[in-house]
Amino acid sequence: MATTTKTGAKTAPAKAESATKKSEKSVAKPKNKTGKMEDSEFHKFFVDELKDIYWAEKHLAKALPKFKKAATSPELAATFDKHTAETQSHVETLDQIFGLLDEKASAKKCEAMAGLLEEAEGIIEETEEGTMIRDAGLILAAQKVEHYEIATYGTLKVFAENMGHTEVANLLAQTLENEKATDVALTEVAENFINQNAASE
Repeated sequence: MATTTKTGAKTAPAKAESATKKSEKSVAKPKNKTGKMEDSEFHKFFVDELKDIYWAEKHLAKALPKFKKAATSPELAATFDKHTAETQSHVETLDQIFGLLDEKASAKKCEAMAGLLEEAEGIIEETEEGTMIRDAGLILAAQKVEHYEIATYGTLKVFAENMGHTEVANLLAQTLENEKATDVALTEVAENFINQNAASE
């Protein structure tokens, strides 16, 4: 029990108690200035856009095997086959992200992706089977998709960072790098021989 001297000064036990309280305050975890922000309009918008790209990835995973079947060159077919598996993993990553945010994984129709996939179907219908022109067209369609996804994931990553969703931002960054790598792979296939052969057909 703390006692007081004639001069009114606190004894050592009281000082120790004061020091302990001060120490507890100093080690207390600082509040996240952004937090999860579930009630903010920005967070709601972010989740809405995640649902949009979730729909996009699911429908792209179904469309890519059609791209592969329509491709003439084995190299391009292999690229589409690889990206199908990657796209399925992107869907799984988004499932994980929804879980981290305590949100239900649900899809909202992505009008942009729907339009891009419809355009790709048109390219297949309008080009002759077994030609490099069709392959060039398929690469064009696929790269339009990739550029859309790169823009989307890049922006969503920044949104997540601004709200303090570090783990979510890291997962989005991984998918972003994968989309960039796919875009590069498609360019390499096109430049290696497809564009040149298409020009001579």
